[in-house]
Amino acid sequence: MLQFPKKEGLENIIELSGISQSYDGGQNWIIQDLDFLIQNKPGQGEFVCVLGMSGCGKSTLLRYIAGLQKPTEGTVLVNGQPLSDTNRVSMVFQQYSSLPWMTVLDNVGLALQYKGISKKERDLKAMEMIELVGLAGHHNKYAQYPTLSGGQLQRIAIARSLLANSQVLLMDEPFGALDVKTRLQMQDLLQDIWAKFHPTIIFVTHDISEAVYLADDIYIMKYAPSQFVEHIHIDLPMDRNRYTKRDPRFVELVHEVEDRMINVSDGIFTTG
Repeated sequence: MLQFPKKEGLENIIELSGISQSYDGGQNWIIQDLDFLIQNKPGQGEFVCVLGMSGCGKSTLLRYIAGLQKPTEGTVLVNGQPLSDTNRVSMVFQQYSSLPWMTVLDNVGLALQYKGISKKERDLKAMEMIELVGLAGHHNKYAQYPTLSGGQLQRIAIARSLLANSQVLLMDEPFGALDVKTRLQMQDLLQDIWAKFHPTIIFVTHDISEAVYLADDIYIMKYAPSQFVEHIHIDLPMDRNRYTKRDPRFVELVHEVEDRMINVSDGIFTTG
């Protein structure tokens, strides 16, 4: 099992301890004794990508942090506190999650509506996020396909999540259904958001090249019972663009992550 040592002087943003999941009363454990820790890096944030075989629990991990599912055993803390309405974390799914009977503006401001903020104030804040994610001029359109493209619908989800909580952003294969060009544009948008807000981002993907391009750190989960078994620190400059992908070090890191993924699927771990 991979260890997550705490660094002195840094605050814990996300902490999962002793997480286990069973759906049959403990006869079989899907996840067992899983730990996970992300600490705040002041003025930078943390971008973590989670990799692993299908069914290993990557999405379940995000659901724990978002408060959408409770583990059978273990604790989940956000900013050192158990999950509640005051520290709830939003999640961007692969499936489009906007409400199609509402406008882009109302979708983005939805979390503020639940908090009881006046329409005038939430519309003002929502418009700022709409412009940030490149949807200026679309705010009065209904948030539905094909009125808006898949990439635009995911921009709505990102804007809504940032407005709800700009400190932590959970993303579950959010670009998996997009065409190549749109996916690359969304990766660059996410880089811009990270540079602007310095959030903690936990990003699940099956695309190794995408993970290396986006992440500070990559963690790999093994399957059944699931745990984290590999950690790869991505030692690339924070300011990245498409030319980063042509850097020999980028190519080397992609191959390293590929090799470790294959080893994990074969039950061979190099760390932890």
